[in-house]
Amino acid sequence: MDKVKVLFAGESWFYCKIETKGVDQFSVSGYETEIERVRSFTREYAEITHVPAHMVMEGFPETKEALQQYDLVVLSDVGANSFLLPPKTFLNSQEAPNKLRVIADYVAEGGAFGMMGGYLSYMGFEAKGAYKRTAVEEILPVTLLEGDDREEHPEGISFQACPGAEGFLKDCSGQWGKLLGYNKLILKDSAKLILEYQGDPILAVGEYGKGRVFAWASDCAPHWMPPEFCESDNNKALWKNLFSWCAKKDE
Repeated sequence: MDKVKVLFAGESWFYCKIETKGVDQFSVSGYETEIERVRSFTREYAEITHVPAHMVMEGFPETKEALQQYDLVVLSDVGANSFLLPPKTFLNSQEAPNKLRVIADYVAEGGAFGMMGGYLSYMGFEAKGAYKRTAVEEILPVTLLEGDDREEHPEGISFQACPGAEGFLKDCSGQWGKLLGYNKLILKDSAKLILEYQGDPILAVGEYGKGRVFAWASDCAPHWMPPEFCESDNNKALWKNLFSWCAKKDE
């Protein structure tokens, strides 16, 4: 199978830490990303081009033609505002392409799209993901809540496979590890539920126009997805099957 060409946006952040020791105080800042962890469980079947969260405004494609060089577009832990507030619009009140609508148009003509869960995915922490009523919600196989949609489970949860999930779980066997949280989503009538926890979608798939879409409600890296889950053979097989299905490499 040819590798799936994936445009992966998000899964990166800057941090600033202030430490106080006695009467002295100093700050430490830096940049982190989990894209290499994602590459570690997808490199056998996916070729990932990464657009870090802070580069989305300038570096994410503005036309569906530019997206069509990829088999699949994935957004992970980067909010809708990064796509909807380019500097020329936010600072200079000039018109600019709606990049979320560009994604929808790309999928309608045969592309593939998926979203990973996280604090700035779907609605996310304090609803700052802000994808409700956008073109992304239109194409996803799930409907989003109005507010903060996080389900935190420090005790760990075990999801269940749904009827008809066999193709997505090919080469998966034995016990799955536990997840530590997810975004609460509502399955659309037209979608197919693959994995669930107490009725909530963990993985759902569907179609939009000529393209295919998925919604993974939990993370693709810590903190909701523990390292041992990330590195498991089951996790690698799941994403291989899902990416292959989305990009129609399974046909």
